[in-house]
Amino acid sequence: MIIYLSNTKNLMDVPGERSMHMNKTPTLGGIGIFITFSLALILFGVFTKLPQEDLIKLLSLLGGTIILLFLGIKDDLITLSPKKKFSGQIISSAIVVIMTDVRIYDLNGILGIGELPYLISVLFSIFIFIFIINAFNLTDGIDGLAASIAIVSSTAFGVYFLLNGSFLLASISFILIGSLLGFLCFNLSDTRKIFMGDSGSMFIGFILVFQGINLLWMNGLESTYFTYNNAPIIVLAAFAFPIMDTTRVFIIRICKKRSPFTADRNHIHHRLLDLGLSHKTATLLICNVNILIVASTILLDVLNININVQLLIVFIMAPLLCLFPFFMVKEKGKIKFSMPKLAFL
Repeated sequence: MIIYLSNTKNLMDVPGERSMHMNKTPTLGGIGIFITFSLALILFGVFTKLPQEDLIKLLSLLGGTIILLFLGIKDDLITLSPKKKFSGQIISSAIVVIMTDVRIYDLNGILGIGELPYLISVLFSIFIFIFIINAFNLTDGIDGLAASIAIVSSTAFGVYFLLNGSFLLASISFILIGSLLGFLCFNLSDTRKIFMGDSGSMFIGFILVFQGINLLWMNGLESTYFTYNNAPIIVLAAFAFPIMDTTRVFIIRICKKRSPFTADRNHIHHRLLDLGLSHKTATLLICNVNILIVASTILLDVLNININVQLLIVFIMAPLLCLFPFFMVKEKGKIKFSMPKLAFL
């Protein structure tokens, strides 16, 4: 239906200088993801007697996503200024953080920081929402990438919630996975292709931050059955690739005295395509890297390594894994290892 309407009303993404596609493509796939997710979640709420706390959490989540959805649709159609996008992201994030008290209470001793004062906790949580929302927005550069990374992260969160009997949060994770799998059937198609657009990438980033912060909150409860020793590192690992790629391109743009939100072809997925990989192969490779980072972090957690040592290991491992394409060159049709100066820049 969305593809039909996009074709009829000419609501298409037109290929440009930086485009990874050659033909006009519908770019409102985020609407389909949102509708599928929202309907399934509402039905879950109707057929299960949710306590008032969970009902408020559910309504606030949907309220925040609706704001981002319309913001993303408008940006997909007419392109919004960063200022307007940030304003909408701040409002939607503040609704959830303040209305549901879903915020980062404690850093578990990272760099010696424990419990956060209320105001700092609220502001820091809103900042994390905005950063991850934009990280997923910037990651959505090739077919299937943002959706596939979101599936990896949502699976990690969903299994945790399921093990702890939190069926609302587990349902949010698995409903998101189902919505994204449905989207991928079209996004990876050669004949019925559709992009998720900003409406979709901001939506999934928002949901995943909500889930990640809920995991941190639940992990700190004495009543929680299954807990991680260093939950903040696990959540960080789930977002490893978007964080790494976004931080890297922001630094490059700032060093070149450009706005960090200026579009370019410096993303890791661009490098993989330049090496000759297809969209699907590049997406699969990046997803496997993210899975490896998450699995390694969980293993370190099982070994009960000090949280700051674990953070250091992740900070070394994640860049090495994520930036490996910049140490490869293509010569005479073959990909070889290379160590040029500042290859990752």
